[in-house]
Amino acid sequence: MLKTSLDNSLLVEELQLGEKLNQCIHSNRRSDFALMLSMLTEDVRAHSQFAVPKTEVSETKSTEAGLRKALELPDKAALAVNSSEDLNEFSQADLIHEGQLASLHFDNYAKPKPLAFRDDSKHIATEIMSNTSLYCQKQHKIQHGGVQKQSNSRLAFNANEWLKAVQNTVVKAPLLAMHA
Repeated sequence: MLKTSLDNSLLVEELQLGEKLNQCIHSNRRSDFALMLSMLTEDVRAHSQFAVPKTEVSETKSTEAGLRKALELPDKAALAVNSSEDLNEFSQADLIHEGQLASLHFDNYAKPKPLAFRDDSKHIATEIMSNTSLYCQKQHKIQHGGVQKQSNSRLAFNANEWLKAVQNTVVKAPLLAMHA
């Protein structure tokens, strides 16, 4: 019985005070306002604004096609030309030559053009390849061009014979004459 009366008399949240905090502010009783606030529990999670009932929001997974339709966006631009028809549409030089840039922009918004001719991440333009070393060009041909790869086996090396040869050249080398 004593425990339930303590629980009822324990001041936990602002709702238990009713409009007393508001009245203290309007009547300029700062000390009463401070006293009432200090009597509230220190644990902010127990205050009423944090005990608001949770509303369940159903999660809907949006797809790219659904978002494009909802936002009234055109189809996604292709990364590369897929067919010869796309290649004909990709050519925009006539419109630029005639000075019809507005028409070009409108056409591109209505039906987006492919962004590039190739969709090959391994392709390197000839201007770039010609600017590399011959060894780099050869390695690129080996890796991507289908050229027969040379074996990367290590050459035979006899370290003891090499050291003997170095030692013989040092011993047999003429001594340098020192001039003072």
